[in-house]
Amino acid sequence: MKLGVIRLGLTLGILWAAISLLCGVANLIWPGYAVSFLKFLDSIYPGYTFGKWGFGGVVVATLYAAVDGFVVGAVFAWLYNLLGKFVKEEKK
Repeated sequence: MKLGVIRLGLTLGILWAAISLLCGVANLIWPGYAVSFLKFLDSIYPGYTFGKWGFGGVVVATLYAAVDGFVVGAVFAWLYNLLGKFVKEEKK
């Protein structure tokens, strides 16, 4: 079975962006929510600073997450398909 590189990239990109957006918006409403997660995003996304820009910061983190998720999903699918050429499936 082959994985669709673009499809998996888009799926993970949308999912990771949605998680980041929902956590960011929830933190704006309830300031103690997802603080550790948002600080984690702060540590890996160079244009995002937790708590600095309000909703604008949430948008920046969401855009980074969309690109990051797409790249991770596409690389995963590409690697999965590549390894599938060299590893034969077990017959049942």
